[in-house]
Amino acid sequence: MPLFPKFEDWNIVGIIFERKGHYRVNGNRARGKNAKKARQGVEKHSRTVFWAVFDQKGKLLESGLGGGQHEVDPQVIEDLKKEIHNNRSIFRVLQTLESGRTENAAKPFEWNDDAAIN
Repeated sequence: MPLFPKFEDWNIVGIIFERKGHYRVNGNRARGKNAKKARQGVEKHSRTVFWAVFDQKGKLLESGLGGGQHEVDPQVIEDLKKEIHNNRSIFRVLQTLESGRTENAAKPFEWNDDAAIN
């Protein structure tokens, strides 16, 4: 048995479909048992297009499609997969969560370039 048991301290981010071409980044910081429960909630949410789990250093641990994936064109999903590592909207939400000032954060999603499909 390890001296220090593994303890999840995750930032869970969901890209939420609002209406055609409009998305929101919702983020939650969760620890321990609540971390897995929060991830499952984001995964299953009916408007989550894509979700991701990051550690407190910003490392992507896992990601996947959400319950709302069928609300958008498949190209949007592909674009999100490409931007998940460096999108400024996601980065701002992660910064807020990592600061520890709050356990919830949300911002409108903005594509990094104008070429993204709505």
